[in-house]
Amino acid sequence: MASAVRSRAIPDRTVRVRPPAALIAVGLLGGVAILVPFAALVAGVDLARLPELLTSSSALDALGLSLRTALTATAICLLLGTPLALVLTRLRFPGRTLARALVLLPLVVPPVVGGIALTEAFGRRGLIGEHLHVLGIEIAFTSAAVVVAQVFVSLPFLVVALEGALLTRGEAHERTALSLGASPLRTFCTVTLPLLVPGLASGLVLTFARALGEFGATITFAGSLQGTTRTLPLQVYLERETDPDAAVALSLVLVVVALVVITVAYGRRDRPGVSGP
Repeated sequence: MASAVRSRAIPDRTVRVRPPAALIAVGLLGGVAILVPFAALVAGVDLARLPELLTSSSALDALGLSLRTALTATAICLLLGTPLALVLTRLRFPGRTLARALVLLPLVVPPVVGGIALTEAFGRRGLIGEHLHVLGIEIAFTSAAVVVAQVFVSLPFLVVALEGALLTRGEAHERTALSLGASPLRTFCTVTLPLLVPGLASGLVLTFARALGEFGATITFAGSLQGTTRTLPLQVYLERETDPDAAVALSLVLVVVALVVITVAYGRRDRPGVSGP
């Protein structure tokens, strides 16, 4: 009798859990609401002019600048975001909740507000910018300003991804290494960092995608100068007024890049035996 009860209590892992049919229908409706605008974008592409539109000098300049600045911003986020995530998850200090809220603030404020904040900080008359100006260093309205804006808006994505990975893995492995006499630095390099690789990879891909698609903070803080600060999203915005077909074609490029990035970042979750953020 007891064995029969225990056998019934053990879940059958061969049974697939499915949501109710009504929820499936509503979920599909939500998917359609997302997919229809992108399908319309693809349908609106002028295939005959597509090669010409994508190879124009302005489009190539914008694409090249976007790729260079986004890669640079991603590298900076890697150097800054990894230690920052460790501080927020591994250290206990007063005001940690507020510190995390401030770090994640760029995720929720309008990008144009972020651009104004960057201008107040690094503009020629800004809090820090006026001192840099005395030294002959100008950031606003340069390619460096594009990178600064991209780092500002995309750094929280990496921090969130790493926080999730750190909280999921716990501290057991690090505690074991420290108890065996390993230094904190060696523990980080040989234990923590290898465990973070999946989450770090996903975070970096999303960080790159966010940097590549940044618009509001960039146009506010860096301006729109061809070959210097006019990234691909800014080029799309300008082309919308003068050549809508070019705007649609360049928008398609950004959509395809974003789709590839998301697939790379999250496709690993669908593999058997793979888990993590």
